[in-house]
Amino acid sequence: MFRRTLLRLLVVLTGLAASLPQAWALVEININKGNVEPLPIAVTDFIAGGDLGQRITDVIAADLKRSGLFAPVNKQAFIEKISNPDQAPRFEDWKVINAQALVTGRVTQEGDGRLRAEFRLWDTFGGKQITGQQFYTQPENWRRVAHIIADAIYERLTGEKGYFDTRIVYVAESGPKTARKRQLAIMDQDGFNARALTNSNELVLTPRFSPNRQEITYMSFEGNQPRVYLLQLETGQREVVGNFPGMTFSPRFSPDGQKVIMSLQQEGNSNIYTMDLRSRTTTRLTSTAAIDTSPSYSPDGSQIVFESDRGGKPQLYVMGADGSGQRRISFGDGSYSTPVWSPRGDLIAFTKQSGGKFSIGVMKTDGSGERILTSGFHNEGPTWAPNGRVLMFFRQAAGAGGPQIYSIDLSGYNEQAVQTKGFASDPAWSPLLE
Repeated sequence: MFRRTLLRLLVVLTGLAASLPQAWALVEININKGNVEPLPIAVTDFIAGGDLGQRITDVIAADLKRSGLFAPVNKQAFIEKISNPDQAPRFEDWKVINAQALVTGRVTQEGDGRLRAEFRLWDTFGGKQITGQQFYTQPENWRRVAHIIADAIYERLTGEKGYFDTRIVYVAESGPKTARKRQLAIMDQDGFNARALTNSNELVLTPRFSPNRQEITYMSFEGNQPRVYLLQLETGQREVVGNFPGMTFSPRFSPDGQKVIMSLQQEGNSNIYTMDLRSRTTTRLTSTAAIDTSPSYSPDGSQIVFESDRGGKPQLYVMGADGSGQRRISFGDGSYSTPVWSPRGDLIAFTKQSGGKFSIGVMKTDGSGERILTSGFHNEGPTWAPNGRVLMFFRQAAGAGGPQIYSIDLSGYNEQAVQTKGFASDPAWSPLLE
């Protein structure tokens, strides 16, 4: 549906190519320095009929601000009013308010009803245009266009892919603690456009996105039967992955989307299995008297990280994709759980329970360089943005009625709540949409 409704044209605007600088702009962000000072950027209201231009730029500015890397300049400080985004701005007017980068643009409606959104990104101190692009979409997808433009700005100024044109699938919780209802829901990464995917009559857990973007896997207790399902987001069609003699936990796709890896409980212990989605054949990867669970593939599919209490308490282990070479990588105080391999391949995120607190942290894939990003009464279930720079997780504060979703970047400084209609847990971040 998205491919049909949104024609994404990553092309330089006609007539703009000659004005683009051949070298890198003077303004850029080095995101490898740890706690980065946010870059002041002015996002002007796009020229448009009605308030659509303002709504689009508000979303762009909010995306950039939420990343922690940009500081949108208050519109009240603007000196120049942009009336023609095709013309070079008065750079001195923007330098005096310390806007190091400037975004201008226009939104028009084509004869066939589609919107055309175009923008230009300027280096105000360098006095140059950095990039210019245009996109076509159906009017109802205007928020997506805003996210795509924010991604383009992020990428041009940081050198890395953005993550704004993405979605989050999660467990929406409602009702009293004694009769809590849980259903799958999906929303844009900024919390907007939320909608339910399942009804509240079934208990659902651990939703996870497929690499093909339009499919999720999750666990359900529908009819008091624990089963792993596949759900097609475009059609709403779902199917049971398999009926297993026991309880299945923590299903997750392989990087190629051809397998589901999961934990299968039998006779008091659990082991890790994979299922080929085409042949429906299963392969057992671990065989212990312990509880092995929460498997997650490395992005190249060659390794798997998982949680196991075979050493007495839950710790993190890594093995080959065929189950070979199982080895422990976590050795800190406390217990470790819910490991997730970064899409960049360089880190593993985890939940750690120690000293009466639950923490979200990261470590290198060999277990070294452990860093705690946030701690509290209860934090759990990290999930990575597709660029590997930001995590989401869920938190329940002491005395709170239910959990909420939060995001935090790898610096540990930029922590923010993600607004949801009710309680929310178990977030899973999609790849970039197409």
